[in-house]
Amino acid sequence: MASNNRWYKENPNDRVWWLDNTDEVTGEFVISFDKKTQYNIFSDRDKMTAEQLALFYKENPFWREFFEGE
Repeated sequence: MASNNRWYKENPNDRVWWLDNTDEVTGEFVISFDKKTQYNIFSDRDKMTAEQLALFYKENPFWREFFEGE
């Protein structure tokens, strides 16, 4: 995962940052809480703390519903 790409937030008050790396890969969704530690939402959810995961799902209810069946 490249670190020189653009970070953005879905909403100004969110604490979750999203990495815009669409110029390099397709279908990869990378987030961060500090723009340093990166998490791929498909393969790294188990590496997030319970607090981080709760915050991610609170700010991104679509993904909570998407992963609900796991």
